Amino acid sequence: MTLPECDGVRVFVYGTLRRGQRNHHLLRRATFLGEARTRPIYRLVDLGPYPGLCDWPENGFAVQGEVWQVDPATLALLDALEEVPTLYRRQSIELQDDFGEVQAYFYNAPFPPGLPTSDRWPMPQSASDER
Repeated sequence: MTLPECDGVRVFVYGTLRRGQRNHHLLRRATFLGEARTRPIYRLVDLGPYPGLCDWPENGFAVQGEVWQVDPATLALLDALEEVPTLYRRQSIELQDDFGEVQAYFYNAPFPPGLPTSDRWPMPQSASDER
């Protein structure tokens, strides 16, 4: 699917910003563009109350999420929530569908080895590297 160029930034959300999740209200001024999946070169790491998106080129998953068109004010709110550039960094992400240039929040801090990983959040009870 090819979308027309619009003002603002397209953002892929995969955790607490998705519809039905606790921080979704921050996207009240944004435009929903559709559900999406990444190329299978990433994983979500279970950090407890929220996930962290990480590059995982070998044995990665096609992470599930949503794409939103956000204005500069909303982008500033999201950057503050995600503590950019300390806790997360915002950068381009590769999606399976053609939404044009899309950015996502990647976890920017070390995490302990052995945490569960998955292709979605909240993570299934049996999340592991077996997917």
